[in-house]
Amino acid sequence: MRENHGVIERRIAVVFVVDPQGRVLMQHRSADAAVSPNQWSMPGGKIEDGESPVEAARREVHEETGLRVVDLVPFWSGTRASVKSTDGIVEIYAFATGTDAEQEDIVVGEGQAMVFLAPEQALARDLGVTAALVLAPFLESEVYKRLANTPSGTGID
Repeated sequence: MRENHGVIERRIAVVFVVDPQGRVLMQHRSADAAVSPNQWSMPGGKIEDGESPVEAARREVHEETGLRVVDLVPFWSGTRASVKSTDGIVEIYAFATGTDAEQEDIVVGEGQAMVFLAPEQALARDLGVTAALVLAPFLESEVYKRLANTPSGTGID
């Protein structure tokens, strides 16, 4: 993953929500989304003024899925180039958590769809710019392996 130097355009938090079968919750973004329209990403969004990355991650997951996540494990933070300006960068905070939620528990609060996908299904989708940067490394990580192998899907030792 690359680091960019420029003007921080915005800060975002995304969350890898992993179910007991090792599937990752992915959002099919709206056609009118400002970034990555009609593409797939993880639940997440802008970190508001005065909000910590973990607070934003919890809020965004709840707004977009109806789920309440508590135990968020930091996975990665860094930057990527903006898709809106030539000198802008986006600061990214990626977290992970397990869930016992099933597909019918998910509320689509934003986007066209919000579905649990097996790793190979997720990687085969048309990924948004942030998902394209962090999804594959997450699926190869020890964090994912521990979450995917936790019987209840909740938490990491």
